[in-house]
Amino acid sequence: MVFRGISLAATLACLAIGLSARAQTGRTYTSADYTRAANLLEASTISLVDHAVDGATFLSNNRFWYLDRDHGLATLMVDDAAARTKSAAYDPVRMAAALHAAGLEETDPKRIKPDEFAPLDDGVRITVDGVRYKCALGAEYHCAWELSGPPGCPRPSLHDASLAEFSPDGKRAVFIRDWNLWVRDIATGAEKPLTTDGVKDYGYATDNAGWIHSDHAIVVWSPDSKILATFQQDQRKTGEMYTVTSRVGHPHLETWKYPFVGDQDITMIERVIIDVDAAKVTRLKMPPDQHRSTLCDHLVCRGPWEDVQWAADGKTLAFVSTSRDHKVANVRIADVSTGDVRDVFTETVPTFFESGYQHVNWRYLGQRNEILWFSQRNNWGNLYLYDAGTGKLKHAVTEGDWNVDEILHIDQQTGDIILSGTGREPSEDPYYRRIYSANLDGKHLKLLTPEDADHVATVSSDGKFIVDIYSTPQKPQIMVLRDPAGQVIEPLTHGDITRLQAAGWIAPETFHVKGHDGKTDVYGLLFRPANLDVSHKYPIIDYIYPGPQGGSFGKHSFEASRRDSNALAQLGFVVVHIEGMGNPKRSKAFHDTYLNDIGINAIPDQISGIHELAQRYPWIDLDRVGMWGHSGGGNATAATMLRYPDFVKVGIAESGNHENRNYEDDWDEKWVGLLHTTNYDSQANAMYAKNLKGKLLLAHGMLDDNVPVSTTMLLIDALEKANKDFDLIVFPEAHHSYGEVAGAYMMRRRWDYFLTNLMKATPPHEFQMPPLLIEK
Repeated sequence: MVFRGISLAATLACLAIGLSARAQTGRTYTSADYTRAANLLEASTISLVDHAVDGATFLSNNRFWYLDRDHGLATLMVDDAAARTKSAAYDPVRMAAALHAAGLEETDPKRIKPDEFAPLDDGVRITVDGVRYKCALGAEYHCAWELSGPPGCPRPSLHDASLAEFSPDGKRAVFIRDWNLWVRDIATGAEKPLTTDGVKDYGYATDNAGWIHSDHAIVVWSPDSKILATFQQDQRKTGEMYTVTSRVGHPHLETWKYPFVGDQDITMIERVIIDVDAAKVTRLKMPPDQHRSTLCDHLVCRGPWEDVQWAADGKTLAFVSTSRDHKVANVRIADVSTGDVRDVFTETVPTFFESGYQHVNWRYLGQRNEILWFSQRNNWGNLYLYDAGTGKLKHAVTEGDWNVDEILHIDQQTGDIILSGTGREPSEDPYYRRIYSANLDGKHLKLLTPEDADHVATVSSDGKFIVDIYSTPQKPQIMVLRDPAGQVIEPLTHGDITRLQAAGWIAPETFHVKGHDGKTDVYGLLFRPANLDVSHKYPIIDYIYPGPQGGSFGKHSFEASRRDSNALAQLGFVVVHIEGMGNPKRSKAFHDTYLNDIGINAIPDQISGIHELAQRYPWIDLDRVGMWGHSGGGNATAATMLRYPDFVKVGIAESGNHENRNYEDDWDEKWVGLLHTTNYDSQANAMYAKNLKGKLLLAHGMLDDNVPVSTTMLLIDALEKANKDFDLIVFPEAHHSYGEVAGAYMMRRRWDYFLTNLMKATPPHEFQMPPLLIEK
């Protein structure tokens, strides 16, 4: 087997290195061995990282809040940037008890993480797990759902409370009931319908992309809290998906709409504007739009519906219509009073268009009558300024071979911008985000964060304060307060990993190797086996998630726990995560590497990368390569074993999308293209079932509502017809994520499988893995 950039002679030399220096096999592992690994995994969670911070959120121009974890307990701190003061907002232990009394299932204060927070004159408001609570603080803490209204009013269900969308002024909330949109006054508890013609599969604001389906309302409130932008979603002809429970008695059948690749009839949206006071619906004067985003495979990606943006005065609304194949993005502006829509400009891309990476990066600058647009038209993610009236390009705002990662702040009066970017500065890791100031005039770009680390910043609404949290995979988060020039005003907190290191945690090493083309650097993490003896040979396990929307490496900031990689290293394995080609945050050409053939996305780079690591570290045993992954990683693990059968000896494929014609339309049609006669054949793992040589363990949840279980069943059918041996774990009551108990069981079986088949060792019999090791 030869890959570009690695000669056959070099490959054979790697395979032959040090055969007499193998690590001992046949060892019997005890419960004590597993307990040490499990304890290290538990230590690798946030509980043993003191003063770790996840992020900061501004409450006003000066005040912001963040969670400061000390000995595992997260204290919500409120900081006044101008006064240089900070204090705890409440006692987290007492708050946990009050939230539980109000209906929150979780009782452990170490596992409660507020999503939103605001101080009130008579207490605080916090949102946990999607439910918004108003809490009184004093001698006794008392919390109630925000939707409750005054005593004596009809109490909404917890279902309504968790799925409501609150107005910016906090006085009203909208939610879905019987396929229609309703509004509730928070103070009085009064409710009224905003729409009345919604019917089954043709409802308003419905949250259904196939792979996700909930009753959450998708709306965008106007800045004055008076108008809603939303849609009526037409799924009446969309195909259906089913899951069936396994239980005593008649099974329960769950049915929902789930469009497949190539379906003639897929989900469409009809855009509407709703005047909340008058309950008046205005339909935008345009044909139905595709259910598409400029970034992900749902209308909403990582938070709000970012592809719909209001002008500050609420008179106009900008949005982007994306074609079914994601190649065409039409920027449009609607007149809210009339529903008239005009096209502003269009971007057409030969492959696929994306408006950013983790965040949509275009902005409607209504006060300036401009649109700030993100594009990779020059092979890198830069910003361009358009006239919103004429649709003409004014000029580039950023230029060069680097990427704008996220727009953090724009002052429409001055044109000043604060943004994060990657790849512009010399760095040990081109994925590290740095913070910059710039201006809409295309000049004055300035680096604000000189530290060679990954920076996550939050900016006050007036742009005067920047909370910067920076770290590396080896060094925990440092949080500082900066001014707009980047000068550090005040250090805020510093993560402490003393207790984590005392528990045996060893930081992973960041490395880079050449991709399969022999030229391009790809980056990864390496976890050395515990008590490494360089005279021995160690089996290597490759954790893979192939993307193409994001890869194996994950965050390039500090994360003490990266799945169970630390624990597997404690058991004596080398573990690697390699961010292969075909994934985002580098150049557009890098991302397009495997376009239309995502069946092998990033896989050749895993193989060439592991070969290079074995040349670098002779203690890596290329005769004992394992691989595992979940979802796309499950697909990639099986694909590697079936398409490159001599490389991976032991693989574990969890909940893999092994047949992409049985997956939702939006994801696949973006990366592979619209279905025609044979273009999806090569993506199907069943096509290569006859090639299996190694030990393969398949796993799937029978209630998986993301990746249908049929994708694994089709592979099983092909393996059986090819007379191939394989192993199987089925979770009758698990979804795509297995949950704490089933997830702990799967982890234990994963350890057992690699020890038994990759080390020829004997694991402890039916070790009881603590379910709390699986993060929520």
